[in-house]
Parts: sequence; C-alpha cells; structure tokens
Amino acid sequence: MGLFGGYNNPGPGVSKNEPEKKAFFKFFELYFRKFWKLMVANLLYVLISLPIVTRGLAQVGLTYVTRQYSREKHVFLPSDFFDTIKKNWKQGLAFGLLELIVSIACGYSLYFYFMGVWTSAEMSFGTIIPLAVALFVTAMVTFTFYYVYLQIITFKMSFKQILKNSVLFAAGGVKQNLLLTLVQVAFTVIAVLAFWFFDHIALGILIPLYVLVYPAFRSFMIQFTVFPLVKKAIIDPYYEEHPDEDIEKRRDLNLEAEEPTAAAQEEPIFTDAPQRERETPVIPKQYGADELRRSKKLHGKSNADEDGTI
Repeated sequence: MGLFGGYNNPGPGVSKNEPEKKAFFKFFELYFRKFWKLMVANLLYVLISLPIVTRGLAQVGLTYVTRQYSREKHVFLPSDFFDTIKKNWKQGLAFGLLELIVSIACGYSLYFYFMGVWTSAEMSFGTIIPLAVALFVTAMVTFTFYYVYLQIITFKMSFKQILKNSVLFAAGGVKQNLLLTLVQVAFTVIAVLAFWFFDHIALGILIPLYVLVYPAFRSFMIQFTVFPLVKKAIIDPYYEEHPDEDIEKRRDLNLEAEEPTAAAQEEPIFTDAPQRERETPVIPKQYGADELRRSKKLHGKSNADEDGTI
C-alpha cells in the first residue's frame, strides 16, 4: 500500500529543538487529531447523562478522556471511560447533583431579576444590583466547575478540598475562565439565533452536533486551558518536594522529566569495560604451596602452566 508516499520509509521525524507551537494552533491540531475518538467519547457522555442526575458520572469519564488527549496521551475507549467512572463515581455523582441544583438556582435567579429590570418603568439600583449579583454568582459557579472534575480524576482529595481549590482557581484564573466562558456564550448565541431564524432546520442540525461533537469539544477546550494552571499551582510544587515520587503517574500526565545535566549529556552511551586486576588466589588453610605443586605434577601440569589460579 505504497501509493501515497510509502508508509514504511523512515521520515525525518520531529526535532527535539522544534519551537513550541502557539496555543491556538496546538489546540486545533490536537483536537482534530483525535476528532473521531472524541466523537465516540461524546456519544458515551450523552448516553450516560440521559438521566440528568447521572450527568456528573458522564462528566467524570469525559474529563479523563479529554485530559489525556489534551496532554497527548493514549486512551483505551471505552474501557478507560468506564473505569474512571467506576473509580470516582461517589464524588462524580455528588458534584454532578450539586452542579445541577446550583445551575437551576442561578438560571432562575437570572431570569427573575432580568425580567424585573425588563418590566420596570425605570432603571434603579433596586433592580440592577440584584441582577449584577446574580450574574457574578453565576459566573463564579461556572468558573468553579471548570476545575472540579479535573481534580476528581487527578488527585485524591476530599469533597471539601476539591470545592475549596476550585473556588480559588475560579478567582485566580480569571483570564482563562473568561475566555472559556465567552467562547461558550458565543456558541450559545449562534445556536439560539439559528433556531430563532431557521426553526426546525436549525434544530435538525443542532441536535446531531450536540450528540456527536459539542460536549467533548467543550471538555477538551476546558482541560487544554485549565490544566496548566492546576499543574503550576498543585502538581509542580508537589514534585519539587517529592522529586522521585509517583513517576508513573507523572508520565501518565505527560509531565516533562528533569533534563539531564551537561555532564550527563556528554557521557558516552557505551564504554569499554575496565580491565579486571588479577586477583591473588586465596589458598585454603589445609593446603600448602608444596602440596599444590605436587598436585599439579600429579595431574600432568608443568611449572610453565602455572598461572596463579587454582
């Protein structure tokens, strides 16, 4: 099957000194490289989250897959998807229910206060401030859950620790969080406008896109964006204090190993084995030197054959 360039011919490969690509281009390169596998993961996510109360379980499995792919690591679908759910089902289910309840509360608050502003005769602090507070709380909740499921599958932490860390990341990674939110808002606006103007035609396109593409794309985008923050704040400090711990887990996250020193790099891969010095034979106590000579003569050995070995 050498019609298109000969797959068996060795290529130039990738240089170790090749410059790192911009994050924007690297994101799409990794995403489209795993597009079909992400589609399979997307289908699994939709099937598991059909009972809306199990959405947290589906999110745990999808987060593992997208974290691995964003870190350029291999995944065995669907076994890794379901194994991750099996290992983390308690926290996944709990946080999924929490996210559902809080999302409904935030959505209702936004609708209620927005309608209050919309129907009021004039703008006032009494109507604007509650809406602004509801927007802020909704944004913080959205930012917080960008980090929850990543921590569930990556660390052994309690419910309280994961929630606390996620809130801190929501406040500390504002730039990345806003970028993720704006992209999702843009997709939502496009979907709403398409449905508004094209009605059933748009619906026939939007539903397959959600079933096959969007949740996995969203999760991949989140993991690609937030993992460097989590790595810098939690993973790197841990391995600085424990440099030789969890080597396999470090490789599983595709974390860079320490570069060898200059001296180590200059060492040759192969070296000649050192010449072993001839050891002086240890004569057992029950034998003397004269007895050894007589023994060799009896076995037909001359003095010329004597080489210091027994």
